[in-house]
Amino acid sequence: MRYLILALLTLSTAPLALAQQEVQPEVATGRTEVKSATARDAMAVTANPHASRAAEKILARGGTAVDAAIAAQLVLGLVEPQSSGIGGGAFMLSYRADDGELQYYDGRETAPSGVDENYFLHDGQPRSFFEAVIGGYSVGVPGVLRMLELAHERDGKLPWATLFQPAIELAENGFRVSPRLHQLLERLPQVDARPAIAGYFFGEDGEPLPVGHRLENPEYADTLRTIAEEGADAFYRGPIAEALVEAVREDPQNPGVMTLEDMAGYEARVRDPICSIFLTYRVCGADAPSSGGTTVGAILGMLGEFPLAEYEAGGSRLTHLFSEASELAFADRNTYSADADFVSVPSQAMVAPQYLARRAQLIDSERATQAVAGEPQSFDEPRLEAASPEMPNTSHLSIVDRYGNGVSMTTSIETGFGSRLLVKGFLLNNQLTDFSFTPKDAKGSLVANRIQPGKRPRSSMSPTIVFDTDKEMRLLVGSPGGSRIIDYTARTILYHLGLGMPIEDAVAAGNIGAIGRRVELEPGHFSADTVAQLGKLGHRVVERDLNSGIHAIALIDGELRGGADPRREGSALGK
Repeated sequence: MRYLILALLTLSTAPLALAQQEVQPEVATGRTEVKSATARDAMAVTANPHASRAAEKILARGGTAVDAAIAAQLVLGLVEPQSSGIGGGAFMLSYRADDGELQYYDGRETAPSGVDENYFLHDGQPRSFFEAVIGGYSVGVPGVLRMLELAHERDGKLPWATLFQPAIELAENGFRVSPRLHQLLERLPQVDARPAIAGYFFGEDGEPLPVGHRLENPEYADTLRTIAEEGADAFYRGPIAEALVEAVREDPQNPGVMTLEDMAGYEARVRDPICSIFLTYRVCGADAPSSGGTTVGAILGMLGEFPLAEYEAGGSRLTHLFSEASELAFADRNTYSADADFVSVPSQAMVAPQYLARRAQLIDSERATQAVAGEPQSFDEPRLEAASPEMPNTSHLSIVDRYGNGVSMTTSIETGFGSRLLVKGFLLNNQLTDFSFTPKDAKGSLVANRIQPGKRPRSSMSPTIVFDTDKEMRLLVGSPGGSRIIDYTARTILYHLGLGMPIEDAVAAGNIGAIGRRVELEPGHFSADTVAQLGKLGHRVVERDLNSGIHAIALIDGELRGGADPRREGSALGK
């Protein structure tokens, strides 16, 4: 098997900074044509055609956007298992047209009760990323099913069990291994690290299953059938939970500390979304423990202070401004964002128009500057800037139903194929590695995103719904991509709403990554002159694959216009 070369950075010696362990973005598997669709009544845009078709069937039966999202997620866990599934977590924004209410559902994983803040230290030093990832050590208590059940109780319409049928049938009958799944099995490191996952995804010769191989998963079908009949309790208590905890605790090489009590005690949360202003639009996203809503909002809020009509997508001037705004927003994000149930997070202050106007004044149109965190709110003690090694293997879906409801949901098991533990037909996450590996600096100051029992790790997942001046839905968007999710999402909104680019073109346009230390540009989308000009402005420019999975629906003049990212295998379907 061909493994990726992973570049792991060592800890910074700066007293208030923890250098991010940086890895290659999820393996690029080639681009297809720009994928778009238009509809009048309903639409689903997901990361895999099987999932889009499942959602479309539910919508055709009169299901709500939440109903369709549940069906799509269960299918994605089967056909795109490297990215998400019932062994992971998710954030969902759900808009109800009848009362104009926007709900934010938090299904983020939690740390087991047996951890402490030194969990990722070995002899006083942080463990390497893959030393921590593989096996039970990295597994957080999964949150997807509790979140989906909670959302269904409030915003669903069709019976819970009905939503499981597409995935059950596909798991029993089998699906064809796609080129992308095959290539990720071939290229991502240590996919075959445990016998169960090796036996499922690899042949007797030890090679990844070939493209077109019909892959059945009767164990997953049985698991889903049980949960369909008995509800999410069947996942968090009883034989499924017992098998999950056993796999985590009895992992022979890297056991974790999760207990049955941790599983039974998990709760999904309903939280207030965080909303900010971009031009004439209201941009709403996931608040803490996600950093997506505040950081996307901050980038766009700063850019709204500039005359965007004068700039060109992909040009050096706008790319420079975007990069500078992103660097400033990430400096705040790395300093203040964490689980608000454990630390004070100044979310509203971080996206306040007056604060962002002041931050925008720090952007020099003629040169790159060093971004530092601002002070959106005063605190009794200083905050410590720190980053965590977030991996880019996630999935996003956007759905609008016939009733005018909408769902924007981002879902993940963290790195590709998660912890490599396969239990009852589904993969377990490695989301604990989204915590900062180091809890303190040399002076003993605490990192906000340090691991603690019951805590939810900071995330960059950025499910977003944008509203126009009439308070109507205008855009649903999000992406996978680790911490780069934030830039992918913000850039798409900027190009579509700020520059007037058609949504499918905004989705497909060249990605920019500016999350610290350098500007990353997607090859083939930026001219040599743009790259040279950015260098002259003082940016360290790196051209690299930026493998987003942006899935969006724009609502324009009563029409739904969907765009699925050509970098992955998703599709947009609607009627």
